[in-house]
Amino acid sequence: MSESGSYYIPHGSKWPIIATIGVFTSMVGGSSLLNGSDIGKYILFAGLAIVIFMIVGWFSTVISESEEGLYDSQVDTSFRMGMIWFIFSEVMFFAALVSAFLVIKAGTVGGFTPPENVTLPVATTALNSVILLMSGVALWMAGRQLSAEQGQKRSLFWLNQSWILGAVFVGIQGREWMDLIRFGMTLKSDVFGACFYLLIGSHAIHAFCAVIVMAWCSWKWRRGTVSADSVTALQIFWFFIVAVWPILYGLIYF
Repeated sequence: MSESGSYYIPHGSKWPIIATIGVFTSMVGGSSLLNGSDIGKYILFAGLAIVIFMIVGWFSTVISESEEGLYDSQVDTSFRMGMIWFIFSEVMFFAALVSAFLVIKAGTVGGFTPPENVTLPVATTALNSVILLMSGVALWMAGRQLSAEQGQKRSLFWLNQSWILGAVFVGIQGREWMDLIRFGMTLKSDVFGACFYLLIGSHAIHAFCAVIVMAWCSWKWRRGTVSADSVTALQIFWFFIVAVWPILYGLIYF
């Protein structure tokens, strides 16, 4: 157990190096794919797999250290500040993507629309947006029930609803992408296609990783090894994902 006034100094960690390798591999794969290389998609998938492995592994390490009593209030404060700065960096990331999209759209002559034979699934995506919103509400309920007396079971129920709805959202997005690709809208079809998959794909990657973490936390919850702070961290990140989506939906689909 951490003593009052002490501060936990973490041991050497492999996860930052793995994160760097995963992100770099993903960038190489994505760039190769955009330039017409057939092997690019395999490199991209490998990079994303490394990133997902890193996220799950790093979360597991942090939670295990917390369960061992290595953290005190000072470390908890550092984690909260770290999450705030992480969300700030994510806001800047999506702001840059949206700004680039608006600049490209404004400079495009003749309209900035999908290929002639492609119609974006506006209605289906609207329904999917409601599903994502419901997932956010479910996670909010999970945190609320956790603070109530005898609310552990109800909180777990809402957490399960949240990650299941999130998985449905990601699944429907994936299905839409398969249909759009079949009709000819790809990263290389035109500028609109490249912007579409860059913005919507970035959001989808965030949502996919968050769903995996929520499902994993649900499994840990059944073992009684998830704290209220973990739920708070999940809420902050998932609420950000939910909040960003209506902006992307309005810009891209209309």
